[in-house]
Amino acid sequence: MSEQQTDFLLLCSDRPKASGPPMEFACGFVYVPPSLSRREVQRSGGNAAKRSALLPPVKALRPRPRTPPPPPPTQPADPKVKAPLSAKASSQKTSGQQERNQEVGSSKPVSLFFNHPELQRRPEADSPPAGSASPAAPSRKIALLPPFIKPDSYKQPEPPQTSSNQSLWYVNTKQGAALGSAPPLPPRPSFMPPSPEYMMVLSSPAAPPQTPPPPSSKPPPPADKGPLPGNPNIVLISLGKLLSEEREVPSPGNPIMCSECGSVLDSQAKNQVNVCYFCQREDLTRPPRGPVSVQKDDLFLLTPGDQPQSTADSLLLFCIDASGSMSITSTVSEPGQNIHRTRLEFVQEAVLQCVRELSDRRPEVRVGLITFNFQVTVYECSSFQLHHLSGAELNDQHFLMGAAAALPVPLPLSQTKDYLERHISGLSANGETALGPAALVAVSMASRLPGSKVIICTDGKANAKLGNLEDEDNDARALLSSTIFYQNLGEFAAAQGVTVSVLSIEGTDCRLDELGRLADRTGGKVVIASPNQLHSEFEEIIENRTVATHCAVTLLVPKSLRLKGEREVGHKGTREVGNVNTDTEVTMQFGAHEHTEVASPASGGHVAVQLQVRYRRNGRALLRVFTAEREVTDDSSAALSSLSLAIVQLNSLQASAALAVRGRFLDARKEGAEQQRLIERAMEQNQRAEDQQMYQDWVRTMEPINRNIHTLTRRSALLSYSEPLTDAGAALLITMKHSNRKSM
Repeated sequence: MSEQQTDFLLLCSDRPKASGPPMEFACGFVYVPPSLSRREVQRSGGNAAKRSALLPPVKALRPRPRTPPPPPPTQPADPKVKAPLSAKASSQKTSGQQERNQEVGSSKPVSLFFNHPELQRRPEADSPPAGSASPAAPSRKIALLPPFIKPDSYKQPEPPQTSSNQSLWYVNTKQGAALGSAPPLPPRPSFMPPSPEYMMVLSSPAAPPQTPPPPSSKPPPPADKGPLPGNPNIVLISLGKLLSEEREVPSPGNPIMCSECGSVLDSQAKNQVNVCYFCQREDLTRPPRGPVSVQKDDLFLLTPGDQPQSTADSLLLFCIDASGSMSITSTVSEPGQNIHRTRLEFVQEAVLQCVRELSDRRPEVRVGLITFNFQVTVYECSSFQLHHLSGAELNDQHFLMGAAAALPVPLPLSQTKDYLERHISGLSANGETALGPAALVAVSMASRLPGSKVIICTDGKANAKLGNLEDEDNDARALLSSTIFYQNLGEFAAAQGVTVSVLSIEGTDCRLDELGRLADRTGGKVVIASPNQLHSEFEEIIENRTVATHCAVTLLVPKSLRLKGEREVGHKGTREVGNVNTDTEVTMQFGAHEHTEVASPASGGHVAVQLQVRYRRNGRALLRVFTAEREVTDDSSAALSSLSLAIVQLNSLQASAALAVRGRFLDARKEGAEQQRLIERAMEQNQRAEDQQMYQDWVRTMEPINRNIHTLTRRSALLSYSEPLTDAGAALLITMKHSNRKSM
């Protein structure tokens, strides 16, 4: 690691830490597939992080047994032919070999050649001459002993040198006690052929019996060395917890940012930084051209002139359907009785209960009321007047937005409670469903106070000209126009810091696949509730307060990595979150380049990841910056051992649902299947009991996408990109897209 990179990592560790982890990693390392990591080692020319000498080579070749050398030539009859070495020369050579062995020491490994044919039979010269009266020579057995202890009486020409390793001859006689017993044989490698017969005569002490290891109750799982499926490189950002923290005064001055990638640099390196760490073109295995320093954890005020805004200056608007279909009677079962009421009566009761509870707990909150049927009625809570919009006015977007901007902001609930209760109780159902114009007026009114909420409650399709969803089967052009209308309205609401939630009544068809775009873009909820559960759903939406607006999350990694997702390009990715509530969690993926020539980081090195969160809170624009340093590994076992299944499962849920919401069902299944294989491999290696139940719950949650997607579409004959979702399918997939660990 270069000196500049070391300074960078020390700077990261010296920065003050937040009360909780700003970003959590699913894996304890940055995982790079072995093939990409080794490719980087080859490209770096040895400059990459070196592999430990205790580890086996990256590509271990299986050794092969040596071929036996040719037998030594026989003694030529011609005296002109050069004879073998004399005894004196052989003795000199043997003593020289002995000196060399003593200099090197006994620790130097020496190879033994067992396949010499001359060792299998004693030379004829060693036998006594015929007719001699000498006593019977003791039977000698051929063994392998060092040459320097070979008896002088046994003269044998040395075999030809066929290798740089020394060939050793051993002899075992009855005088073995004086020479020392032969050493025990080393274990024979499995890849070598069986031992020759002449090796079996060696005497060696009997090896003590090996005691078997005690049986373990749970055998250790096998080491996993293969490349991992899916992607373990996932970052989880708990925005709700992060942005609700009360921090100290923001750092003075504007952040110093890289002009190329926008990374935030350390202020002390303002006059020294030549190349940013995240966008440098050099490989991470080589030192950068300039010092590297990045903020670890800091908060910047981007607009110093903005005045703080009180959280009480937000607006809650109920946008209630009062069309003729709301007069349909619904029957619900309660303990001991069945209740028969119209849909509108159930809604009235739920809204009245919310108003009364808010008046007791939060009397400073501003609550407004809008109803829609054949006209749009705004219950103006400042002058206590009614404003009606009808006829051709409902088809003019600019007129509706201007009319909403001219209306005064409602007074606090402590002053308007009685007025609201009276008008809510007197609602009646009749006429068409001008939902599109009512939604536009509500969002326009709420946009004057960022952080406001709009709750739309309906039981049918919008059938006014603006935002018509009833004629989709007869007029494709009208449906396309309505799709664009709700999509643009959602973008406008998110840009103004308004959260829109849509609540429909069970047993109705509201085309939530189109109307749900408002909630999907603004971070609201899409709910299908039974009539007697409306109050609890209203209450949950109200209590899930907005902690920040205009939120955008940016993740930066070095150029040796890249972001993975729908809108991410290269090593930098930005996700427009919009409004953030207390439970908002976002996951993002990154990884190595797989099909390009960009070099990947080598195993054993370190990389840094920077998170930038831009948002508005209490009327001020803020920037929060974090930097974390992670170790790179290509070891699958290490990555699996440190894997957080909860984060992987949440990311798979969010990513698959995001694809399915846009009709990309096959891609959604593929995304879920890849991460499922990763989770199963982690469970197989780690063998933790608690992971099994978590896995089963996640499989059941993913069931609609993996197996039963046809039950969530209106035309289930074939899967295509044009299939619209049913109300149940839209509500489920949008909820999955914005899920968090708590909801899972």
